Amino acid sequence: VQLQASGGGLAQAGESLQLSCSASRRIDTINEVGWYRQAPGKQREMVATITNRGNVKRYADFVKGRFTISRDISENTVRLQMSTLQPEDTAVYYCNGKNGRLTYWGQGTQVTVSS
Repeated sequence: VQLQASGGGLAQAGESLQLSCSASRRIDTINEVGWYRQAPGKQREMVATITNRGNVKRYADFVKGRFTISRDISENTVRLQMSTLQPEDTAVYYCNGKNGRLTYWGQGTQVTVSS
């Protein structure tokens, strides 16, 4: 499975950005698709995930109420709507897919939030 991330960029604190992750196979055949991020000098951490049926979503505590993960079956895309961005959200964001023991990573997309 190949995952393609897009949509990163520059934002000021309080602004919004949307990330998109497109897959090379139907996203409803991938058990879980989500977003992780890695800031300089820090470990990669889960941001948000959504299951293949779209009925279970998980969010890291630090994004609850600000970020929303969704999927568009027709476009085979999982999106992360990021609102009220803060400088601490600055990181490289990675799209991730999991199917049983298999894990797939897309290339990262940089999100930089200035104060």
